[in-house]
Amino acid sequence: MSVLTQPPTMGDILKYELNPNLTRETVTLLAGSSYPVGAVLGRITTSGKYKLSTSSGSDGAQTAAAVLLYATDATAADQKAIVIVRGPAIVSRAALVFDASVDDTAKTAAKHAQLIALGIIPRDPA
Repeated sequence: MSVLTQPPTMGDILKYELNPNLTRETVTLLAGSSYPVGAVLGRITTSGKYKLSTSSGSDGAQTAAAVLLYATDATAADQKAIVIVRGPAIVSRAALVFDASVDDTAKTAAKHAQLIALGIIPRDPA
């Protein structure tokens, strides 16, 4: 008997939001990557496009600015996507996906703090 697996969904990341009309926005994801549900994104200052939030850099994406709600394939071209950009909202801490440069506890904690500043609270499941 084969085992079926389901990829993560919005319900795996988003645990609470006050009002989707307040917390969500449609943004443009930078081409060149496939973005998973729960990706922590940064906003590039010059273009206004979003990409995975890095732990360093100077393009603006080093600061967490959003959490992706639906997996989006932007490998070939820029793509529109729905994200949480402000709270009040609660997301699953375990379901957040970070750039490879966010590779230790201190860097992860810094990304959590940046999200908290936006009103997006990472929490462990109860």
